[in-house]
Amino acid sequence: MRVDLGVLGPVAAWDETGDAVPLRGPRHRAVLARLLVARRRVVPVSRLVRDLWDEPPADAVGALRTFVAGLRRCLEPDRPPRAPARLLVTDGPGYALRAAPGQVDAWRFEHAVDTGAGLPPAARVDRLTTALEHWRGPAYADVADAPWARAECARLAELRLRAVELRAEARITLGSAAEAVPELDAHVTEHPWREDAWHLLVLALYRSGRQADALSVLRRARRTLGEHLGVEPGPRLRRLETDVLRQAEHLDPGPGGTAERVWALATAAYEHTVPSRARARLESAAVLMRDLAVTGGGGLEAARRHRVAAVAAAEQTGDPELTARVIGIYDVPAVWTRSDDPAEARWLVDAAERTLRRLPAGRLDAARGRLLATIAVESRGTLPTEPAASGTGARAPQAARQAERIARRLNDPSLLAFALNGVFMQTFTRAGLAARRDAIGAELLALSAPGHLVTYEVLGHLVRLQARCALADFAAADRHAAAADELSVRHELPLVSVFTTWYRALRASLTRPLHAAESAYEEAEATLAGAGMPGLERGLLPLARLCLYVRHGAVDRVAELGGRADWGPYDPWVRPVLLRSRGDDEGARAALRDLASPPRDLLFEALWCLVADAAAGVGERTVMRRARAQLAPAAAELGGAGSGLLTLGPVSERLDALDAALAGHPG
Repeated sequence: MRVDLGVLGPVAAWDETGDAVPLRGPRHRAVLARLLVARRRVVPVSRLVRDLWDEPPADAVGALRTFVAGLRRCLEPDRPPRAPARLLVTDGPGYALRAAPGQVDAWRFEHAVDTGAGLPPAARVDRLTTALEHWRGPAYADVADAPWARAECARLAELRLRAVELRAEARITLGSAAEAVPELDAHVTEHPWREDAWHLLVLALYRSGRQADALSVLRRARRTLGEHLGVEPGPRLRRLETDVLRQAEHLDPGPGGTAERVWALATAAYEHTVPSRARARLESAAVLMRDLAVTGGGGLEAARRHRVAAVAAAEQTGDPELTARVIGIYDVPAVWTRSDDPAEARWLVDAAERTLRRLPAGRLDAARGRLLATIAVESRGTLPTEPAASGTGARAPQAARQAERIARRLNDPSLLAFALNGVFMQTFTRAGLAARRDAIGAELLALSAPGHLVTYEVLGHLVRLQARCALADFAAADRHAAAADELSVRHELPLVSVFTTWYRALRASLTRPLHAAESAYEEAEATLAGAGMPGLERGLLPLARLCLYVRHGAVDRVAELGGRADWGPYDPWVRPVLLRSRGDDEGARAALRDLASPPRDLLFEALWCLVADAAAGVGERTVMRRARAQLAPAAAELGGAGSGLLTLGPVSERLDALDAALAGHPG
């Protein structure tokens, strides 16, 4: 069971369903808080005793052990008797809480503020708004008066104030100055010593057309600072007062504010001119959803939800040409081969197929091409797990090829880029196709840069990053990661950093010590929080750790990991490895005998490598032969590295190990 821990308010814990975990009495909460303040470091028993009691009782050490045991039962209720603790661990002379960065609300908040500060304004507002929602009250509210908690409480409180001001600054930059005023007014009232907050409030008022109010606030700031601190406003605030009085040009709204006004005028004109039930609104909504999807997080989730509603509404009009346009407009590039919402994807594929059948024959080829590309992209991850019989499971690859032919015949770069995305999603019929995908990525780049198809240019870099990883060409992969990052910053595409950060964790796993690689993966995992990509998120961090431990031969870490992780969709293929790590060879054999092939996607080779290891370890010849046959086409690649996320090392080494095991187990 995964447990999330909270200190941005009273000390609390929640299970994986979001229900509160009862933490018993105040001493239990104090122990948990003290270990969280230590941030994964060991706190000696003697120090804990001194911190928990002003005058320790004679049996303080025994009482402390009782509190720790009680906490372990709360935080790890599924831990078998006498099994070692995994979260609240005994280490040398004391205890440590080995929570992952994503498990503690304060750590997530700190990461969000640190990364959000460098984001473009719109993304910064989203990131910091989500981060500030973690707060339930003063940090470490139950123990805030304890000497050992004061510094951490003060640090987190300061970080929260900084987040509020960074968000307000971003809102002002975006042209939403009036929206920022109420929060800033309350902020300076509660924290009157913060001159930066006064500066932001004055600027927000001025840019809202309230020059008199801005000057009034400046006078209030001068009076308040004098009363509270006995000081005059600093030079920055004094310069602002002068600039407001003379209406300095640089105080006028910048490009963000201009864009905000243009947007407001345009949307008002649209509302006034286009009838509420006009079909044009459905097409416009589809365009908006396409643009919203690349903003990440809630934007991606909202785009998917409203896209389905727009398609359903278009179908209700009975106009297949309109429906084809609404479906085909949403040509959002996709690089991950597992759908975020399989049921929704199936519905969209069915809608595209229905619309194709209803389009008039012999015309509207571009619309047909977009419907076919939609079928290919939305059918990702649905290739048959075993080689298909003739005609079975061939629809999605067929749709991809048809879309590509139409696009080439029409000489339509935008349609061809969309079609090639579908072709990419259907290039997982077997292992060892990294070179084929690399060629697709190269063509995407050749198409996109001259045609200013920015999102497909990013896709081309990410596809090539994955392919070059599989081919162990990390110099090229580094270049593609850097190019993707540069485009993401310039064009405000925050989801790109999810993939490039995971790629850098993969690089760390190959070049840095085990503990450093683990930290890199924990940092990468934090990028998934709120990214809106459940098809990528669930089970990925444990799988990356498992691959890391297997490569390092850390069998004890494999066994420890197996007892606590949520493996998500990867569970059937990692289970034999975990059973064998615990010495249960018979259980591993049974799991292997009933095992289907992994999905044919970016992790196909990685999962077969794990299966190969388990089968070789327990002498399961039939599965060894299956694994060898599946992995042989990828003999020149790194197992799993084609994902751009993780790797188990050269596939050739697995093939050699399988050959040796088969030779050593005749039969």
